[in-house]
Amino acid sequence: MILPIVAYGNPVLRKVADSISADYPKLEKLLEDMWETMYESSGVGLAAPQINKPIRLFIIDTAQMFENMNEDERKEFDDSPGDKLVFINAQIDELAGDEWAYNEGCLSIPKIREDIYRQESVTITFDDENFQSHTRTFTGLTARVILHEYDHIEGKLFIDYISLLKRKLMKGKLNDITKGKVSVDYKMAFPG
Repeated sequence: MILPIVAYGNPVLRKVADSISADYPKLEKLLEDMWETMYESSGVGLAAPQINKPIRLFIIDTAQMFENMNEDERKEFDDSPGDKLVFINAQIDELAGDEWAYNEGCLSIPKIREDIYRQESVTITFDDENFQSHTRTFTGLTARVILHEYDHIEGKLFIDYISLLKRKLMKGKLNDITKGKVSVDYKMAFPG
């Protein structure tokens, strides 16, 4: 089932999410719905707070990003061919490498994109969908998508990384999103 993506302005997007246990109700169905919602929305990652669930859960599929690149573009990133993973109760262990800019967007903040600086790699401990624990290091675009989604479970948004001036300049657009005055081709839920 395709779930509505909550829009900027919903308080769930600013809440630090809660950990879950293996007996979380209907987790398998929730994950199935999240994958379907992410793909229907043309996303490469989706965090539970974006579907109004304040829990430490997110999914990523960076493999699809690389499928849409030509060979020269793929060579720019050392994480090709990408990963498709579930992250439950994730905790960052280490950030490393130089910060680099990439133009990011967010399903909860449609029609706004900005160059965001993030570090090259992240080492993260997480449980998968079977509650098997993993500690892995990710680099490149995959690290970036993980960090973007991880921010969601920490109550942060990508626009928090841009200058105050740029945020002031986009205030009107953000207010329009909160009010539902934005056209998207996926299902959204607006505050109020």
